[in-house]
Amino acid sequence: MLHAAILASPYPHARILSYDTEAARALPGVACVMTGDDFPSGLMGAFIKDEHAISKDKVRYVGEPVAVVAAEDEATARHAVRLIDVRYEELGAVLSHEEAVAAQAPIVHERLQDYIKVFPAVCYDNVAAEVEMIEGDVDSTWQHCDVIVEDEFETQAQNHLAMEPCGALAETDANGRVSLWSANQSVFRVQANVAESLSMPMSKIRSMTPRVGGGFGNKMEAHVQPLVVALSLATGRPVKLILDREEDFEMIRARHPMRIHCKTGATKDGKILAREVDILQDTGAYADDGPGVLGFALQCSRGPYSIPNARVHGRLVYTNRLRFGAFRGFGNPQVSFAGETQLDQIAERIAMDPLALRLKNLLAEGEPYFGGTVVGSNGLRECLERLGAESGWDTRQKTMTPGTRRGFGLACAGHISGILSSGAIVRILEDGTVMLNTGAVDIGQGSDTALSQICAGALKVPIEQVSIASPDTDGSPYNWGTTASRVTFMTGRAVVGAAYEVERQLKEYAGEMLECGSADLELREGGQIGVKGVPGRQVSFQEISRRCHWKAGGPIVGSDTWVYDKPTIDPKRTLITGSPFANTGAFSFGAMVVSVKIDESTGKTEVDEVWAAVDVGKAINPQSVEGQIEGGFVQGMGMALTEEMVWDGGRLANPSLMDYKTPTSLDAPYKIHSYIIEKPHPEGPFGAKGVGEIPLVTVPAAIANAIADATGARLRRLPMTPERVFAILEDNNET
Repeated sequence: MLHAAILASPYPHARILSYDTEAARALPGVACVMTGDDFPSGLMGAFIKDEHAISKDKVRYVGEPVAVVAAEDEATARHAVRLIDVRYEELGAVLSHEEAVAAQAPIVHERLQDYIKVFPAVCYDNVAAEVEMIEGDVDSTWQHCDVIVEDEFETQAQNHLAMEPCGALAETDANGRVSLWSANQSVFRVQANVAESLSMPMSKIRSMTPRVGGGFGNKMEAHVQPLVVALSLATGRPVKLILDREEDFEMIRARHPMRIHCKTGATKDGKILAREVDILQDTGAYADDGPGVLGFALQCSRGPYSIPNARVHGRLVYTNRLRFGAFRGFGNPQVSFAGETQLDQIAERIAMDPLALRLKNLLAEGEPYFGGTVVGSNGLRECLERLGAESGWDTRQKTMTPGTRRGFGLACAGHISGILSSGAIVRILEDGTVMLNTGAVDIGQGSDTALSQICAGALKVPIEQVSIASPDTDGSPYNWGTTASRVTFMTGRAVVGAAYEVERQLKEYAGEMLECGSADLELREGGQIGVKGVPGRQVSFQEISRRCHWKAGGPIVGSDTWVYDKPTIDPKRTLITGSPFANTGAFSFGAMVVSVKIDESTGKTEVDEVWAAVDVGKAINPQSVEGQIEGGFVQGMGMALTEEMVWDGGRLANPSLMDYKTPTSLDAPYKIHSYIIEKPHPEGPFGAKGVGEIPLVTVPAAIANAIADATGARLRRLPMTPERVFAILEDNNET
């Protein structure tokens, strides 16, 4: 096996003039050196095909791969890349989303109009996508509002910071077919990305996933996989590349920074009448998932409320910073920070309790989400009522020791579970045990367990009798990816469908063995098919399967596939331009109350207690749901208080765990109270919906409202660091 290393761009924007690789090739132990000239001109991208496997002609961010080396060991490979001499012509750089839309700004992608786009894009200059959604008549409604709040909000780039950095291993066989193992969130998206960028048939790539040490969104699309595949094809040997932490910071995706202008109007009795939102979103050097994130942020910007008049507009812009991509919540935490802050401001202005204001404006039963998406089940009212009782909201006490302030904050949100397509295959083995294959990648959230439970529940067998196959594009049914809180809902439903097909076959063959019709049979606990009303008359899965394998019927295999086809936008109620939407829906809902204490001498904010309620439809694994709530809170707390990627010009200034401040177990609140609300969804497996993202979405807004409650002033920029909190304590003015 060879080991690979990457030479990264030192410039945010520059034209590549020439490469000198002679010294690197001459180094003992070096097997292969490749630059952009050695790669095909294929382009990949989830929404816009705008990215090569490696930089060609010019670089667009500091850290972008410029050359790769494969050598006998990692040290030699890293030494060799330092011997490569690349000559550049520096170009003017776009280093913020505001600069991207300035007059005479340098153009990041000159060929933007020529790129293939998978949605009806409105794009120009540095704008990769522009979207607008309108319901009702916003302009004429402002005059009917007794209170109007209008503010600018800013959210930062947040690193995904999975424990495992990105990495991959590729091996080419004698027929030129590649086996690819990588840290990813979708073997199928990786297969597609590699095929597109290297101009290869997808059938020539077998994509697989071992155990993955976290993802949160940055491993959904390809990262280093095309590089190791190209090196393996060139050398005919296995090639492995694992990024170190600094490379992972500088080269892989982060959460999209946003500037959000939000305006909300309400009557003096608390009815919200109108909301207007404008988003400027930085997608970095490449579009990646940016168009989808922008579209979903706009869809969520009205919140889980019945607001009859709304106009939302957004622009996604290229900059010369690393590519930004989907991150747990993908746009929802940012817009919820703005919208939920303004609800508290309205409550304060009209002297209404923030909880009562939210209860007054919740989506009514059967009312669609913004855009027209059908809401199959909505337990948000139950979430809020539970939190009100459990947190002692009406009797909350703000008293603290001298020098410390306490505040309480509330926020709520909705988030999707249904998007794109999934499949499942269930097989009954000769001994009657069950093999499940879905193609879904477990990135640590526990989907292997949940899907096995769903399969076991559908077939009424102990979970110990169900094994689940590792994702593999050669044998797994298609699954779009482990993202968007979709696996339990989307893949789980496919598992149920495949299990029902297995049940049908079991009953058919059991009927032949028991000499009765399949309609007279029932599924019984423990892997049995029995005659209805006759307790002792039954045959086991093992007996049925052995007969099918060796005598009659053939092996029992059930499969099911489906795609979420409920439209996101109802054109009869919503006017939209530039839509990047796939069909999305099946909303989970969540609400959160936090208690914070603030040190007046430093501005440091600590969250000392959390109450979180989430409507998950049905908790397939309650312990796992609680784990998602707790983990989502701590990750959201990092976004709210400490985490921020900081650039010095075009270079990331804090690409390490020393300088990038993420919460540890010592920073997590001692008390996180989790409450599971079950409002079954009619399409979900046993009524289940997703839970992966909704616990994080409400965190920044809830903490911001708690800080305002404690200080009497508001911060509208994340993260709310001690310096920024101390400043508002000193000024006691809104900033």
